[in-house]
Amino acid sequence: MKWKKIGKILVLDKHPSNLDELLTIHNVDTIVKVNNIHGKLREPDIEVLRGNETETIHKENGCLFKLDLSKIMWSKGNTTERFRIAKLVQDGEVIIDMFAGIGYFSIPILVHNNPKKVFSIELNPNSYYFLKENIKLNKIANEKIETILGDSNTVNVPVLADRVLMGYVKTTHHFLSTAIHNLKPGGVLHYHETVPDKLINTRPYERIKKEARLREVEILNIKKIKNYSPGVSHIVVDAKIH
Repeated sequence: MKWKKIGKILVLDKHPSNLDELLTIHNVDTIVKVNNIHGKLREPDIEVLRGNETETIHKENGCLFKLDLSKIMWSKGNTTERFRIAKLVQDGEVIIDMFAGIGYFSIPILVHNNPKKVFSIELNPNSYYFLKENIKLNKIANEKIETILGDSNTVNVPVLADRVLMGYVKTTHHFLSTAIHNLKPGGVLHYHETVPDKLINTRPYERIKKEARLREVEILNIKKIKNYSPGVSHIVVDAKIH
């Protein structure tokens, strides 16, 4: 049985018989089972096995994240990557977070570093609500972040960025042209993709190069984040676009 603890909620992939014991062992108030994730907005279908509170506050990398697991799913497998990006950001940078969610990347960047401005774009109204809540929860100054509810391919960001984050893996390559268009010369793209292991060193680069057109692409790093399915990995490419 797989499990993960998110705040005071235990998330399982099966319905075990020892639920009351698990409440005590993991010191949680609620146990839920995830049945499915569906739709463009990646909305969860969960079954509450014990307790009744699906909203919680989860602490990660020194940041607080409020979320409701009946509306939003949390991926614990990306913990290291979220902190890595936060530490890469330099003072005074302008950041565009194209798939901001509840602030998975935006919040750690603003807690642990000093960017000039973060533009956080999110399509899902539920995620957007908790993004705003988490800005307040982490006491982030309003002038440091601008939140935008909308599609990352169509919203207008008024300035070019030093860094664009693409921390989503479903059809992310369809957003590459917009991401690169919004980057300053010499800016860095952090592009996520699920890719067959045998294509890790070729397909992501080819997709970035195609959308960069006449701009030079310099691959800084290709990092495997986790196994996605047999023979397929979730990877991130750090690419400088000259």
